[in-house]
Amino acid sequence: MNAAFSSAKRRPYVKSGIHTLKKAVQTLGSRALPTKRTALGRALREWRESLLADLGGGEAVSTPQAALVEMAVRTKLLVDSVDAYVLSMPSPVNRQRRCLHPVVRERQALIGQLQSLLRDLGLERRAKPVPDLDAYLATKTAQSSSEREAEPSV
Repeated sequence: MNAAFSSAKRRPYVKSGIHTLKKAVQTLGSRALPTKRTALGRALREWRESLLADLGGGEAVSTPQAALVEMAVRTKLLVDSVDAYVLSMPSPVNRQRRCLHPVVRERQALIGQLQSLLRDLGLERRAKPVPDLDAYLATKTAQSSSEREAEPSV
């Protein structure tokens, strides 16, 4: 019995790291995200800022929308990490079983989750709220009068 077990082919163990990354993001939250010092951290921060700008700016976003934006950023980190792993694989198809590797299916689930979050936020771009002309002119005249008062007389 042992001889039959030892002669069986062992499948190679390939660690994607998706479950470790998911667990770190769940437990640490935004602290698990890379800092601005890394290229990935800068790219995620830029994506977050552009997403907020598309929603009308940080001031126009409600608290639930801000929470959805944070979840979308974390999900994008997971999707990008899994993409890098899948693209480094020789083939996304398990030739012995003639099916996709499980990590490819996990990637599809993550993309579905990201798509759902973005759909909840709204796919259309929203303009930043601008003040009406009277309010804008009033602030400009107030600024110019305060600047004139601040200048020292010669």
